[in-house]
Amino acid sequence: MAADEKPIASVWTRPRKQREQLSREQIVSEAVLLLDAEGIEALSMRKLGTRLGAGATSLYRHVANKDELIELVADEVYGELEVPDAGDPAGWRAATAGSAHSLRSMALRHPWVASVLGQVGLAYLGPNVMRMSDRMLALFESAGFALDEADQAMSAVIAYVVGVATSEAAYLSMIARSGKDEREWMEGLSSTVEQAVREYPRLKDGHASHVGKDPAKVREENFVYGLDRVLDGLEARLSAS
Repeated sequence: MAADEKPIASVWTRPRKQREQLSREQIVSEAVLLLDAEGIEALSMRKLGTRLGAGATSLYRHVANKDELIELVADEVYGELEVPDAGDPAGWRAATAGSAHSLRSMALRHPWVASVLGQVGLAYLGPNVMRMSDRMLALFESAGFALDEADQAMSAVIAYVVGVATSEAAYLSMIARSGKDEREWMEGLSSTVEQAVREYPRLKDGHASHVGKDPAKVREENFVYGLDRVLDGLEARLSAS
């Protein structure tokens, strides 16, 4: 690196502080609790320092700014993902589906994460993200994809999951702000929807088919349908090659 070249700003590009009274792990753990309870809008270095009984200055010894903190918390929750070991090549599809469900579940447990995925800097350098990525690549390689295409296949699956989970998380957060659960919210909205769709026969029939169903189950079924179609395409690609 040239003397006048500025380093890339990321928590993963700086040496880690050692033997501090307040550890990085404590900061990240408390930040996740804050985000889960109050959302991304509530996250600030000052507020987090208060929750930890420390000044913001103590936090800045570990993270330069809020963006670096977000890098850390995003990687922390990615550590919750379950990606099976690559084993029998014939089991790649079930293992990939299980990984996709684990990613969706994580995003719904931590609805704030969907809103920060585009602003986490060098997220791919986080140890948990790298571990997940390497294990998923191994699944696709075991299926028969070359490494370059395994990376593309993994990206396609993750893009589908993140897209659906982002919409779900926003929807569920909106419902949570109403003070109702999902079923109560849907039942309260039903008559309004019936009026809105009465002139649109296909939408009317679609609404009628969902009346009385568990909305969480409907969301699950819709997720599985889309995931299966993505995996169908990847399976067809393997067969063709």
